[in-house]
Amino acid sequence: MTDASLRGATVESLFSSAGALLDGHFILKSGRHAGRYLEKFLVLQHPRYGVEICRRFAEVLSAYSPTLVVGPTTGGVLLSFETARQLGGSVRAAFAEPVASGGRALRRGWSVAPSERIALVDDILTTGASLVETVEAVRAAGVEPVAAAVMVDRSEEAVDLGFPLHSLGRIEIPSWEPNACELCARGVPLRKPGSS
Repeated sequence: MTDASLRGATVESLFSSAGALLDGHFILKSGRHAGRYLEKFLVLQHPRYGVEICRRFAEVLSAYSPTLVVGPTTGGVLLSFETARQLGGSVRAAFAEPVASGGRALRRGWSVAPSERIALVDDILTTGASLVETVEAVRAAGVEPVAAAVMVDRSEEAVDLGFPLHSLGRIEIPSWEPNACELCARGVPLRKPGSS
């Protein structure tokens, strides 16, 4: 895919072009099994894809006039920084990281004013858990987020955050509980993504 063709490409074609739409038998973070997997880091390792994705985030989120863009670690670190850069002006970037007590927090000494307009960015929306934890971290800092955007929505049920949630694309990937997995029944070897 040439740089000139990036603007018109679907998010799924960006993943495919980067070799990030994997086929096989995968165990997901949720414990469910799937025959396809979106490996976000295979996309984000290519600056031209990351820049294009964040250009789209900035385009969607600019209507909310954010002053701070926050993403959950780890993929959200790259996404929040580049999205804030593309929004321009004095828009800052931060990330919400896991804490020992559970959930996530804005740490590192970042100050968050009550008047901040915070937009959230994340990579793959499946159950919404990391995004919900990021929302809670922002709320714990005393601010209500104004909007969120994700690279890909592959959720099976709608995720309601209480404010607008935008997706750059939707990719359907069926998954199963381990005891009902069609791939297990056929003896297809199971892989845990990100472990190799």
